[in-house]
Parts: sequence; C-alpha cells; structure tokens
Amino acid sequence: MQAATASDRSPDAEPAPFALVARVGNALRLASVDRIACRQGLAAGMTLADARARCPTLVTHPADPPADARELDRLLEAMRHFTPMVALDAPDGLILDISGCTHLFGGAQALARQARAMAGYASRPGFGTNAMAARALARHGRADGDIHALPVVALDLDDGALAALRRAGLRSIGDLARRPMGMIAARFGEQAVTRLRQILGEAPSPIAPRRPSAPIRAEARFPEPIARTEDVMDVIEDLLGQAARQMEARKLGGRRFVIRLLRSDGARQGLAIETGQPVRDPAAVLRLLRERIDTMADPLDPGFGFDAVLLAVPRVEPLVERQQAMEGEEARAGEESIVALIDRLGIRLGPDKVRRLQPRDRHIPESAQAFIPATQAKAHPWPATSHHAPRPLLLFDPPQPVAVIAGVPDGPPQRFRWRDQLHEVRLAEGPERIAAEWWRRRDGHQPGGAGRTRDYYRIEDKDGRRYWMFRHGLFGEESDIGWYLHGLFA
Repeated sequence: MQAATASDRSPDAEPAPFALVARVGNALRLASVDRIACRQGLAAGMTLADARARCPTLVTHPADPPADARELDRLLEAMRHFTPMVALDAPDGLILDISGCTHLFGGAQALARQARAMAGYASRPGFGTNAMAARALARHGRADGDIHALPVVALDLDDGALAALRRAGLRSIGDLARRPMGMIAARFGEQAVTRLRQILGEAPSPIAPRRPSAPIRAEARFPEPIARTEDVMDVIEDLLGQAARQMEARKLGGRRFVIRLLRSDGARQGLAIETGQPVRDPAAVLRLLRERIDTMADPLDPGFGFDAVLLAVPRVEPLVERQQAMEGEEARAGEESIVALIDRLGIRLGPDKVRRLQPRDRHIPESAQAFIPATQAKAHPWPATSHHAPRPLLLFDPPQPVAVIAGVPDGPPQRFRWRDQLHEVRLAEGPERIAAEWWRRRDGHQPGGAGRTRDYYRIEDKDGRRYWMFRHGLFGEESDIGWYLHGLFA
C-alpha cells in the first residue's frame, strides 16, 4: 500500500483569509491560499490585484520556496518514524510506502492522524495500491475514494493534452479508462496512456525514497582490557583518523564528537566536545579532548580497564578542501587561531559561556543581531552596510529616553538633557528614517511598541562627544512624540 500527503499550513485563528504571493513575470500572483481564502473564491495562480478586488481583507506574505523546501525535508525526516520508505513529492507533498507498517499504528487512518499531529500541519492523505494512485487521491480526491471518479487533471499532463481531453468530453479517469489504449495514445499522446496505466495499477510507479546517510562512527574492542590513559588516547587518535577518512570521502567536517568508554565492570564513561567550525583534523580534535579531560572534576577512571572505545560524530557540516595560496595566508591563519581559541574557551568554560554575534534579517538596529553560543553559530556573512549611515559601536538596550529642545517640531535637537546633564548641540546630521516592522507583533524591546517610525540623528555636543538619537513617531500622526538616545560613537 502507498500513502501520499499534500501539506499546507493550518489556517490562522483569525478569520482573515491568508495567501502567499510570488512574482511570476511582471505580475504578483497567489502562490498558495488557506482554506478561508479558498472558500471566498481565491485560488493559486490568481493575480494579487484580482484577489484583492474580490477579497479586500486578504492578508498576504511573500512566498519563500527555499524555506518551504527545507521544511519539507524536515517533514521527510520526521516521517521516518512511520516507514523508512519516504520520498519527496515536490513542492508540497510526501509519498510514504506503508506496506506492512499500518498494523503498528492502528491502521492507515490512525497512521495518517499521527503523522498529521507529528508534522503540525493540516494535510490531505491519500491511500492507494501504488504511488500514483495515492498521489492522485491526495491531491484531487478523497483519502480512499474511487480512482475512476477522479478528474483527468490527476494525470498531471501538460495543458495542451488536458484541453484536448476536455474537448473530447473526457472529464474523469473512468471516462478515459473505458477507451482503447491505442486510441488514447494516438489522440492524446503516449504519456497519457502511461499515466493512466500507473494510476490504475496496470504499470509500475516506483518511488525513489531518500535514504538516510550512514552515521560517522568508529570503534575499537580489545581482547584484554587496557588501563593506561595514554593508551586510551592513542586508540582515540586512531579512531579519529578513521572518522576523518569517512568525512573526507563525503566532504564533511565534524561539529560534535562523542567518545564512549566501556569498562570491564560494565560502567560507561563519556566525553563530548563541540567545535565552532567543522573540522576533521584528528590532532585538533585530540587537543580539545585533552583540554576537556583536564577540566573534568572526575578524570577518566579506568578501574580494571576498558574493553572498548566508541567514537561517534553526530553533528556534521559540509567541509571542502581549500586551495592553498601564497596571498592571504596570514589572514587565514589568524582566522583559524580565533576559531581554535573559541573552541578551547568553550571546552574550559562551557559551550554556553562563549558567545558570538549572529546577523539577523531585521532592519531595526537593536534586533539586527543576536548573541548565540559560539559553537552553534554558522558562517553567515554580515549584510553589506555601505548604503547605511555610520552606526555607533555602543548601543543601549533599551534606548534611553532624553528630553529634547528642537527649533522646529520635526527638526534636529538643539539641546538635550541626559542623566540630569544638559548638552548643547553643536552639529547635527540627519534624519535617517527607519520605518517600523509593521508585519511583526508588538515588540517590548522597542520603546512605545512596534508600529512607529524613527528619525535618527548623529549629534555632536560642544565638548566633542557624539551621540546617536532618534525621534520616535511622526508629527501629525502621533501625539506622544518621544526622543531616545540609542548609542554612543567612539
């Protein structure tokens, strides 16, 4: 038995219809719609202008196909809980071969309910004796409906073939199945016959399940227990070399290394380290392991000796060979030394104690970066800031309120009071306007909440000190206009 699901997000609790929008050519079109929008007559492929004319309350958001693909990959991995035979049905579906699996979950319908709950999405399941039948039922019919009642669009033919079928009065799979296959091939093409026979189960429709990658592992077992710590470290170094060869073949590097030591009395000991960048150099990993052992309150206790040593690399990332060059070697060496320092500090102080800034896709200054553990950070380039005015090195979080006197209501400050001290403004540059993130919810870190515009000024007082200030709100739109000091320039 084959099962297929086509997933879409559950509708929001609010009654407003929702749709994702993508640019197709020179027009914005609906890429997908929720159930509320569908009930109001909206459909994928409709232009945004027509959709808003029909439904003025429509809420839209830009479609993000790469993010959808990543989420579909995550769902595929989650569905391995039910069967190892899971294949992609892009862009929004999965095909599961559940032959021999349904009795473990209480039947096909119970399996579908558990899969829906695990995924956290609304879904349309379809059950068939083969992949094409299950897919057609999931996308164009009911879960266990009649194949012959499906519309001919379930064949997934090109628009020309579908139009020819409709002109011939063939509306359903049953209408087409009653015609001779030779006539169908002559009038509508060989592909129509192939798809029809696959859906009816008369021709095979194999799937290509994605196989999980084999884990990176190595182990050593001994005929006699070993008790010396140095002997154990030599064995670990050899295991790291084996794991490095496995990772090199796949162009991977490890971010987490786990050692398991099995004692002859049945006790188990473990070591684990994380690195800031993918690595597969056994010597570098071994140095970190020694650092980890030195920081342990209870060092390795071999007891009567270890019977086995197991190594696993549960977290890996792509790592390709870099071209050696005469230029830039000093910069590369400096970068590698910083990464090594971060790894050593993380081993000694704990992985959550060493943090680094990670850029975020936000244009509000205090939200444009976040502190995360250095070992969890990925190499994301910082966005280019050449189009921005200079930013201060020190930001206040939250921005500090100041009392300002300005020559005109929407002009720069002439003097301001901060921390009970009056400052006379000598130079002012601006404004730099930053609009609020109106599509996000109210943010408590933003003074006055989200939804208000900021006008930033670079200020220098008569003593030469420079400040970064902003007026929160626009005159004529808000009544409670406030001023805040957000940062200090060096």
